[in-house]
Amino acid sequence: MVAPETVQMWAVVALVVVGSFFLTVGTIGLLRLPNVYNRMHATSKPATIGTVAIFLAGFAYFGPGGAGLSSLVGIVFLFLTVPTGAHMISRAAERTGVSFLGSVTWPGKTDDE
Repeated sequence: MVAPETVQMWAVVALVVVGSFFLTVGTIGLLRLPNVYNRMHATSKPATIGTVAIFLAGFAYFGPGGAGLSSLVGIVFLFLTVPTGAHMISRAAERTGVSFLGSVTWPGKTDDE
């Protein structure tokens, strides 16, 4: 029989490893991708998944009260702010004239505009 504390510790370790992996992938994408749109995409999605995994590790470690509750609030805050921020960054880049790669266009726009 495995002790519940051991299962909890392995869950925390697994969530931190998964979170670190996704944060590393996001960082590599930020450094390696060619333009602002690709970099924004590479940082917003893996950073959200990685940070949520680390927040879940905090919830698994601390439990439902105190710091664990703060972890859940952090997850809700991330899901509200990261997509909004990424959209605002891409919209600002499009409005300031940053060009897309290849034949990619802004949704709803054609090359005639």
